[in-house]
Amino acid sequence: MPKYLFQATYAAEGIKGLERDKASGRKAALSKAIEGVGGKLEAFYLAFGEHDWVLLADMPDNASATAFSLAVSGSGLLRATTTPLVSVEEADRALQKKASFQAPGQFTEG
Repeated sequence: MPKYLFQATYAAEGIKGLERDKASGRKAALSKAIEGVGGKLEAFYLAFGEHDWVLLADMPDNASATAFSLAVSGSGLLRATTTPLVSVEEADRALQKKASFQAPGQFTEG
């Protein structure tokens, strides 16, 4: 299954919910939501800085990852971002493929 990195930042009301539910309660709720779209939670961490938590999950497809992310952000209590992850093996396969691309301002002679 494809892996995704989700990162989220709480709004003020979301922090109040975190204080009430505790981190373990939030992890359980996130795991249940991920499983609800056919995924599996791999890791969940609270974080310092720009994001309040980071989560790694296996998801069946982009639609499932999108559904989860929209549900999280749609709550209005936090804002989530989603990053599809590429394994080393997938990157190696991609490096075997050659795509032709002409960058802006670069002209081919001919």
